[in-house]
Amino acid sequence: MHINPYGHDPVCLAADLANEPPETVDELVRRCLDAGLTREWTPGPDDLTEVRDLLARWTEVVDADPGPARAERLNALLASGTAHPRLTDHDGHWHLHYRDAGLPLAGVLHALIATGTAMHLAGRGMDRLGRCAVDECGLIYADTSRTGRRRYCSTRCANRDGVRRHRARAS
Repeated sequence: MHINPYGHDPVCLAADLANEPPETVDELVRRCLDAGLTREWTPGPDDLTEVRDLLARWTEVVDADPGPARAERLNALLASGTAHPRLTDHDGHWHLHYRDAGLPLAGVLHALIATGTAMHLAGRGMDRLGRCAVDECGLIYADTSRTGRRRYCSTRCANRDGVRRHRARAS
């Protein structure tokens, strides 16, 4: 998985995994590969537990107020899961890695999600992570929209809330 300047793919994968945590290592592997993660790792028995711990820490970033509190939590996640950036051409194309070589899946995800989230927030805005505005939903979303006005996890929740607000005004 490439981290583009906006961190789109890793931050969306993190939201997906946090909203519906994988039940098995096989499911985790399948979802990572489906999301475009390059297979440069061997899954291990501790990956599921470590990824769940990572997602709990990442959720603390999401739930923190945008600004210093969010940056502090994300900086701690970056410090614990990334290495100094380095150029690599392991796949025939030069690009940056923010992790050491030979990490298990959980280590790769930690570096990708932390770095991708930092790029997402720094490039798009510190308020570009949140929870769905529908009270009974609460799923996490990464706002990758052009306008930066996303408040819902899905079109379904946005439509449901719009209908609810319309009916409240009409009555």
